[in-house]
Amino acid sequence: MTVASPTAPPLSDITVIEIGSFVAAPWAATQLADLGARVIKVETPGTGDFVRASAPFVDGESSAFVRLHRGKESVELDLKSAPGLAAVRALIARADVLVENLRPGAMRRLGLGYEDLAADHPRLVYASASGWGQDGPLADQPGLDIMAQARSGLMSVTGHPGQPPAKVGVPICDLMCAMYVALGVTAALRERDRTGLGQYLDVSLHEAGVSLGVWEAGRWFGDGTVPGPLGSTHQAQAPYQAVVTADGYVTLGASTPGLWRSCCAALGLDALVQDPRFADNSARMAHRDELIAEIEAVTGTRSTEQVLATLQAAGVPCAPIQTYDQVFTDPVLVERDFFWDAPHPTLGPVRQVGSPMRFSRTPVRRGGAGPLLGGSTEAVLTELGIDPVTGGGDV
Repeated sequence: MTVASPTAPPLSDITVIEIGSFVAAPWAATQLADLGARVIKVETPGTGDFVRASAPFVDGESSAFVRLHRGKESVELDLKSAPGLAAVRALIARADVLVENLRPGAMRRLGLGYEDLAADHPRLVYASASGWGQDGPLADQPGLDIMAQARSGLMSVTGHPGQPPAKVGVPICDLMCAMYVALGVTAALRERDRTGLGQYLDVSLHEAGVSLGVWEAGRWFGDGTVPGPLGSTHQAQAPYQAVVTADGYVTLGASTPGLWRSCCAALGLDALVQDPRFADNSARMAHRDELIAEIEAVTGTRSTEQVLATLQAAGVPCAPIQTYDQVFTDPVLVERDFFWDAPHPTLGPVRQVGSPMRFSRTPVRRGGAGPLLGGSTEAVLTELGIDPVTGGGDV
């Protein structure tokens, strides 16, 4: 095992094997790579991760892939061939963590299930991401992000009342499942420090989505209310939403008595503080439509820039609604060095979205962009003393 320096990223002495495609397991492994782990991605010869086929392409490489898979090494191995399977087993034997998101049961059929490996590798932390979990009535059903968003309730509260169902704009169940896998892996490694034993982790997109329903659970378990879509409004606070301006929208949140008074003063609406319809948050929630009409009668006559400046000067939480071209050039993020360029062997510098984890002593790693398919096969196998694999498209 490698001993990390005192200022190296937190997981610099950890090796991770990733067997998966699309988002959940790969994004979890990327979080571990950001934290310093060595991540060796096992890919099918010739095709690799399905994301490699996702447009847009830059000089033949998927723009999404080289960002989703930063900091990894790619090894091409055919899991359906005896030599490829033997090589994967040898990789796992030298690793601390295995992360996978094949269909439940697929790894067991390959002889790579947790029970198959744990007897010889008791320190192994093994994490599986799937649509519906490794057991239960839906375990054998395919489960993609939109299905998890639907069944988890997220789509029932996303969008505007009376409109068709809408999903969250990003694959939130995929991404949250990945985050829970990464969190679970780090927790299991910490527990292994105490006991010397690894363990198995089962995380589903479905349950990751349900876990986000914190406010909704408060309503249902509290008084039996079934939450529905609210647009940009908050479930329990007002005003807390997007309001119209002369040239767009801004979001504001006056969720405490002090912020409510400050908001009214800033917008010249001091009379609302004494209005019994808006005396407290419960009253404001009950009369939210009337409240927002009063606020928008003012904000709708001013530009977004003017409204933001007014609210910011008063200390009222507010923000513009930015499109991604604005986000990826946001001077706030640029000043905080959030974006960075990762080297790629054929594309040169590849702009990356940074990690939000900022450690004071052991910063996250900023490694290379997503690797070329099989680009590290020979080097990794040779370094780890694994016999070269030939045939079946393997390098």
